[in-house]
Amino acid sequence: MTWLHDSQSLTHVHAGPAEEDVRPHTVSMIERHAPEPRWPALVAGMAVGILYYVVPRQLTVGPPWLLLVVTGVLFAATFFFHRAGRVELNERFSYAGMAVITLALMTSLSRLIMRLPGYTDTPVELLRAAAAIWVSNILVFASWYWRLDGGGPNERDKHGVHTDGAFLFPQMLMDQGQKRQMGEESWSPGFVDYLFLAFNTSTAFSPTDVPVLSRWAKAMMIVQSIISLATVVVLAARAVNIL
Repeated sequence: MTWLHDSQSLTHVHAGPAEEDVRPHTVSMIERHAPEPRWPALVAGMAVGILYYVVPRQLTVGPPWLLLVVTGVLFAATFFFHRAGRVELNERFSYAGMAVITLALMTSLSRLIMRLPGYTDTPVELLRAAAAIWVSNILVFASWYWRLDGGGPNERDKHGVHTDGAFLFPQMLMDQGQKRQMGEESWSPGFVDYLFLAFNTSTAFSPTDVPVLSRWAKAMMIVQSIISLATVVVLAARAVNIL
């Protein structure tokens, strides 16, 4: 009985630290499953609509406010359905909004290239159009990478920690000790990470510190680089003609 009492006492003594070990783990799990913010992608999509105002009218389809209104309605719907927990509708409206701004980008670039031999656009109009298209290219493809990598933000929220996807971010190569030391135990890419990737693709024509693993991602980066290169070439060609 004495031994049993002592054992129970020992068990009771050791129960305290065990309980203390559970509490940080519970907090870690809560932090791990914190949902990814959607507002940066919403701002990027609306910024493309605003940049449409900068593009000369001869390079756009419809009135300048059309793209902003359409994307505003579609992305507002994605935000509403996300808050309502309607994942399927959230993704459908998001893809629709992405398709609209991508189509607008490709249309403006095509018209810009076709009008170049005619010398019908002034240097100021050409510069405005190229700058708006170049910035829109970064925002559009950053949104696509954010939307598609790892199954999209809704799927990444389920897993909490990002361990697999189309891009190999440096944080994914760190061991648990390094992650713990840097406070990145529950790291998952956000919109800014994909924006940085898209910016590097448009400027350096390469992913720099983020290797590309998936074929669809490689194909999209090729398209993004072509758009960026075409915009720069248009500006360079017109600059040479002006000189």
